[in-house]
Amino acid sequence: MAEHQYDNVHIEIADGIAWVALNRPEKRNAMSPALNEDMADALERLEADDDAQVVVLTGVGEAFSAGMDLKEYFRDVDDAHPSVQVRVRRVAAEWQWKHLANYSKPTIAMVNGWCFGGAFTPLVGCDLAIAAEDAVFGLSEINWGIPPGSVVSRALAETISTRDALHYIMTGETFDGRKAAEMRLVNSAVPRSELRKTVTDLADVLKAKNPVVLRAAKIGFRKSRLMPWEQAEDYLYAKLDQSQFLDHEKGRLEGMHQFLDEKTIRPGLDTYKR
Repeated sequence: MAEHQYDNVHIEIADGIAWVALNRPEKRNAMSPALNEDMADALERLEADDDAQVVVLTGVGEAFSAGMDLKEYFRDVDDAHPSVQVRVRRVAAEWQWKHLANYSKPTIAMVNGWCFGGAFTPLVGCDLAIAAEDAVFGLSEINWGIPPGSVVSRALAETISTRDALHYIMTGETFDGRKAAEMRLVNSAVPRSELRKTVTDLADVLKAKNPVVLRAAKIGFRKSRLMPWEQAEDYLYAKLDQSQFLDHEKGRLEGMHQFLDEKTIRPGLDTYKR
């Protein structure tokens, strides 16, 4: 993976963390069809890379992403053959939410600056999110004549209240990282100087967990929250059984052994020793 280079995405892997940065700083990392192709491929490759235990999504320079590139994603594609339009939209959706929301590894969005429009989709697609306090968020679509496209509105409904969502969708006003944390669009906001360390510390916590069980836990939550209780019960027990079958570490047995027999850990406070 380290040898594979992309035009629109910069990847650095160190100490088990893959730092994946949208790399169009001159466009505030606006997402073009070419960038979406690069990201779709990069996520596939990282999923198979054992050196990448946690994936952090961010942007090069002063922006996370300004959203979809108005010229390359919209104007240039509007006049293209319908089959081209379908593919462009499909590739964008594949990585921005379908793949991220079901990713086999933990994902963290590190919002280092501007986060607008379509960028809300991969932001919410990531499992966790940390923002710089002075990062600027906004849904500017209403200001140039369209409603939020793709599943941006669905992403907002997943994370923040109806009142907050409609306020920013309908006014186009911006808000900062502190407000994003207050609304729970991100987990927390920190001074920009502390952003990378805060994300690294969080990634280190995730790296210490059993990866098979971690995936089962996060996917189980995402899928079951929209199910009736009876269906969710059946599904989550199935995820539990599946995780035990796939877990070569046998974490459940080892964790109980360390707690019940060795008395070396407290599950409410400690992670079992892998």
